[in-house]
Amino acid sequence: QVQLVESGGGLVQAGGSLRLSCAASGRTFSNYAMGWFRQAPGKEREFVATITRSGLKTYSDSVKGRFTIARDNDNNTVYLQMNSLKPEDTGVYYCATPETTFWSKPNYWGQGTQVTVSS
Repeated sequence: QVQLVESGGGLVQAGGSLRLSCAASGRTFSNYAMGWFRQAPGKEREFVATITRSGLKTYSDSVKGRFTIARDNDNNTVYLQMNSLKPEDTGVYYCATPETTFWSKPNYWGQGTQVTVSS
């Protein structure tokens, strides 16, 4: 059974930084794409970033240039480095991964970690 556990959220002032981590278990981590999503209060969950098993990265326009996704296959962990944070980045951040080795609609989700950016 695939399990994803996020950590690293918290309260930060606008302009600050946070690094989120997602520890994965239950299958061979290096064989699968990974992604981050977020959900702001009263809004639908939205895509943030993905990284393929070969390291190809994609970002939403709203975070491009400020956030960086990375993976550590030795430690079965995917990271989201968030810089120049804005109040509109506030939300619950989720790690996710599909059943397939390539990126597709996620089948597995973590429990989420709260990020709050104060103005």
